Amino acid sequence: MTDSRRSLILTGASRGIGHATVKRFSDEGWQIITCSRDPVPAHCERDPNWTSHIPTDLSDPADVERFIGEALELLGDTPLNALVNNAAVSPKTDFQERLGCLNGPLEDWREVFQLNFFTPLVLARGFAPALARAGKGDEDEAAAPQTDGGASIVNITSIAGHAIHPFAGSAYSTSKAALSALTREMAVEFAELGVRVNAVAPGEIETEMVGDEYEPLVNRIPMHRMGTAGEVASTVFQLCNPDFSYVTGTEIFITGGQHLY
Repeated sequence: MTDSRRSLILTGASRGIGHATVKRFSDEGWQIITCSRDPVPAHCERDPNWTSHIPTDLSDPADVERFIGEALELLGDTPLNALVNNAAVSPKTDFQERLGCLNGPLEDWREVFQLNFFTPLVLARGFAPALARAGKGDEDEAAAPQTDGGASIVNITSIAGHAIHPFAGSAYSTSKAALSALTREMAVEFAELGVRVNAVAPGEIETEMVGDEYEPLVNRIPMHRMGTAGEVASTVFQLCNPDFSYVTGTEIFITGGQHLY
């Protein structure tokens, strides 16, 4: 890693929104460290900006700590400009139902919250010193407002954290609602480090996980279509660049207007 280019750490990079976000940042010349349970596609391994991919089980606290240690070793003294907490899980019960309040073991709920809520918090804590290096800049310079983008954390939440969703399930929805609240709390505390914290809440996004059952939901979207992973990636990128240097504690809905109902 070098000081000459901005750096990104992103979780859940192998597909969908995570993969599209890596591509967007790479196209803009950022150097990138990622993790996921799955390996990245072969053609992505040839991307010179995709500095390293670390296979990690983010639902395992010990593996999360290992990932933080390896990523910090790769960073060295390089500032970290952005952390994107994208990895999440929305499991089904043994009967292929979404995990709700009246079905499924509570242990499954704990696993959902471990990955969707506690892991982003642990990662933010672990990378706070590296983010602060980008957020505060050169301490020897005269004190001045941070207007070059500094450092950012972006949490990927969900429309399901704000309204009942037919397929999301209670465990997933409440974990994302908790992540929205955590984003606001982090924005206040991390501001002392010069780090902005925001969230994006996607609605119906066309990825590998979307099946035919999602088609009826299109009628509830004012723009009458699903979003793309690239549109989410573009929003994440904008939250990390200097144009948004005075934006923190905000959650942007990427729903085509669906959240308005």
